[in-house]
Amino acid sequence: MTAPADPAPPPGRRAAFAARWAALPANTRGAVWVLIACFGFTVMAAMAKALGQRLDSFQVAFFRCVFGFAFLLPFLIRAGGLTALRTRVPYLHGGRALTGVVAMMCGFYAITHLPLATATAITFTKPFFMIVLAVLFLGEAVRWRRWSATAAGFVGVLIIVRPGTGMFEPAMLVAVLQALAIACSVTLVKKIPIEEPHVTVLFYTAIVSTVVTAIPAAVVWQPPSAEDWVLAVLIGGVGVASQACVVRGYRIGEATAMAPFDYSRLLFATGFGFLFFLEVPDLMTFVGAGIIIASTVYIARREARLGTAKAGPAEH
Repeated sequence: MTAPADPAPPPGRRAAFAARWAALPANTRGAVWVLIACFGFTVMAAMAKALGQRLDSFQVAFFRCVFGFAFLLPFLIRAGGLTALRTRVPYLHGGRALTGVVAMMCGFYAITHLPLATATAITFTKPFFMIVLAVLFLGEAVRWRRWSATAAGFVGVLIIVRPGTGMFEPAMLVAVLQALAIACSVTLVKKIPIEEPHVTVLFYTAIVSTVVTAIPAAVVWQPPSAEDWVLAVLIGGVGVASQACVVRGYRIGEATAMAPFDYSRLLFATGFGFLFFLEVPDLMTFVGAGIIIASTVYIARREARLGTAKAGPAEH
């Protein structure tokens, strides 16, 4: 008599988590990746601000690119080496890389010359650029409630920045240019076919940005100290990891749905600014941050509800 077969073992915790994760709406999964990226980018910004007190912003940007490229190489080799670089859309990768490096150089300049929370807050003009670009080039439908919530978040940014009150500095315009460049870069990421590996997107960005930043960095070069080298390596590693998260997030979720979650960087920047640079936000900064958080939470709940009830009535 044949012994009965053993019952199939229950799925492990990792498999159960993967199943629950896959069951979430695409915008929810994308939002998680974007939030992780936002924390990582803030850590990188704090380190870059510290390094920028001693070295020029162009040199800091070059370090970010060259060490980020070094951290990316093992993943490129694992993905198949040069075969992983084959692409049907080299022009999209090139455009994404160029807009990304413009955003990076502008960002490092802004955080060096402005308080960390202020520089971060100004970049939240990005959703306006994002929505226009997503509608024009991605064909995404933007519901009026998402427009309203994103606009409310931008009002919060204006309260923090307070233009026309004597607080304006030229570096603020550089921060606005950074926001535009980021919006262009993210829009191009969404245009890249989903079949293109993440490592391919990251590699082209890394190689182009390294070459582009090498020239101005050579002009302003100063010998780094041992501490500077440590920070430079960490900036590269954290930067490429955060970039991988944001690429994954925006490729999974809709661009206009992901944009409001970028507001979480303001909370991270405020905390890091206080802990490491003794930057204390005033009351109006907290008021603006409250509006931004409220709009972000609203959109997060709205997207989760729409993802759960796909058969519900359309939003008008």
